[in-house]
Amino acid sequence: MRRRSWRWHLVLAPIALVFATPFVQMALTSLTPESQINKFPPRFFPSTLTLAGFGKLFAESDILRWTANTVAVSAVAILFHLVLCSLAGYGFARLKFAGRDVGFFAIVGTIMIPTQLLMVPTYVMFSRLGIIDTLAAAMVPWLASAFGIFLMRQFFLSLPVELEEAAVLDGCTRFQVFWRIVLPLARPALATLAIFTLLGSWNDLVWPLIAINDPSAFTLQLGITNFQGARRTDWSLLMAGNVVATLPLVVFFLVAQKQFIATMTFSGLKG
Repeated sequence: MRRRSWRWHLVLAPIALVFATPFVQMALTSLTPESQINKFPPRFFPSTLTLAGFGKLFAESDILRWTANTVAVSAVAILFHLVLCSLAGYGFARLKFAGRDVGFFAIVGTIMIPTQLLMVPTYVMFSRLGIIDTLAAAMVPWLASAFGIFLMRQFFLSLPVELEEAAVLDGCTRFQVFWRIVLPLARPALATLAIFTLLGSWNDLVWPLIAINDPSAFTLQLGITNFQGARRTDWSLLMAGNVVATLPLVVFFLVAQKQFIATMTFSGLKG
């Protein structure tokens, strides 16, 4: 087994290096003086490092507000995704009611609808609700998703139903079974859903670009995009902004990666 694992490491290590190179280059560029960035031929490792790019970023932009707005949007998205998608997924997996299968396939079918087709009616609806140009416009589309419901349903189907039947015989209600028995076992799936939700809500640019014009409600991606377009390209400053936008995602994935892998190996995505 050890020999096989070492063989796989020899194959995967170069691939990992290829994928990591752009991130390393981004971090190094954010610490490189402007005079060295524009040199030809370019150097991968700068001779000197500086935090001037980060200093200009925090001094000349409102990145702290953008980050706070993005954290708020992502926190709301993760919280509601975990609650609503787990409840809906459990209902479709275990409860028997008229139209269950039709409703589930109708929900999953919405994944095939291009997002661009939904932007105009969504904008009109949000405008009538009065939440355009507010942070709520970026939050509401992330309250639940068809993919989240599908993921949680598939995971719940992989759990042995005997555990729930034993809890019911002991006097637990259906909600108590869900809360005390099923949900603790679903931590890997919840962590996976949280990762996907964080990646989507944190990196979302197109919808906030359409729905938000108030600078005080800018998210991180929207703020960096507008900030870049308002001035000449300052690569150290721009890469510093990308580091700030990327680092929380990397940290979150490193914390939750074991749960993510556990979901894939526990047949949570099995049909």
